[in-house]
Amino acid sequence: MSRQHARTDDELTALIGELVSLETENPPGNEKRAAEFIHGWLTDRDIDATLVDEPYADRPQVAARVGEGAPTVVLNGHIDVVPAGDLDEWSHPPYAADIDDGRLYGRGSADMKTGVAVGMMALAELGAEIDDGDRSGSVVFHAAIGEETGEPGTKTLLERGYDGDYGVVLEPTEMRTATSEKGLAWYEITVEGDPSHASRPGQGDNAITNARPVLDALEAYDEEIADREDDLVGQAHATITKIEAGTKENVVPEDAVITIDRRFLPSESADAIDEEIDALLADVEADHGIETSWERTRTYESAAIDTDSDLADVFRRHSAEHADVSTDPWGVKGSTDVRNFVNDADIEAITWGPGKLGQAHTYDEHVDLAAAAVGLRTLNASVRELLE
Repeated sequence: MSRQHARTDDELTALIGELVSLETENPPGNEKRAAEFIHGWLTDRDIDATLVDEPYADRPQVAARVGEGAPTVVLNGHIDVVPAGDLDEWSHPPYAADIDDGRLYGRGSADMKTGVAVGMMALAELGAEIDDGDRSGSVVFHAAIGEETGEPGTKTLLERGYDGDYGVVLEPTEMRTATSEKGLAWYEITVEGDPSHASRPGQGDNAITNARPVLDALEAYDEEIADREDDLVGQAHATITKIEAGTKENVVPEDAVITIDRRFLPSESADAIDEEIDALLADVEADHGIETSWERTRTYESAAIDTDSDLADVFRRHSAEHADVSTDPWGVKGSTDVRNFVNDADIEAITWGPGKLGQAHTYDEHVDLAAAAVGLRTLNASVRELLE
């Protein structure tokens, strides 16, 4: 390894550690300290960076740009993380950024502060090359809020003009290039009942009992849609994840709320799924004489671009060269802000980054620092080709 690579790798490690050490849990949405740190880091390097106080004034996000004109490549990362959970389950404190055997531990290390750090370092390096006249075009960087809870952080940055010709969402994919992703919709279904004292259960109408045919219908629905498959992201799912009912041990519950997690394919839409849920509940009501209502509480639309796009081809080739990564077409089974690029801004975009997606949201979440360094070199090489 050259001395320059060693210095860069050390700087990247330090930057990942700084970001991980800043607790940015969402909920409630504690991104402000990280946004201010990133803004300061960029401006210290004479990079044109802005704290954007939209969509929420108390939760700023960062947008930055180097260079002018086309082509423009947008590097996107989110700075919020899911809560650390039970601290006793962590072998390394979640915000200590401990390094052990070449791995950096902490909440957000994989998802996705390593991606954010790689994007920041790439922006600085490529910006210097553009300023020196060695590279044309421009690079935009996002440090977005609210991805973990489906908030319009990235969407707002794109709407405010921090957009481009290509987008790279730097989620942990082990440097595989994803050209599609599943959508996600959460539904809350309320089953009605009528409360009474449990000593007189016949006086009321038990919402939990009424929920049984709804649960049966949802399980049948999940089995039915399992036949819907996509070559890159797999099959559709409708998974019952929560049921809440009752207020007290001796009260017949007046309602029961069932939550389902509906994972859908690029060929499906949330509006069409709404119609399926509506029809399913109408059938249950007609067959069993119960009353229900439903609400879609969160939506991440699915997204896809051409598997043979120029952007995907560039990243596949460089990932294979630098990290021996498969060049087979691939998709993400989760949901990312790439949908805002593809669906909302009509920008060709991929999900790509160092780190393992399987580490996201886990206890003792960690990232391999050597892989992160390779990721930075791969990102720089890929963007350089796009800017030629």
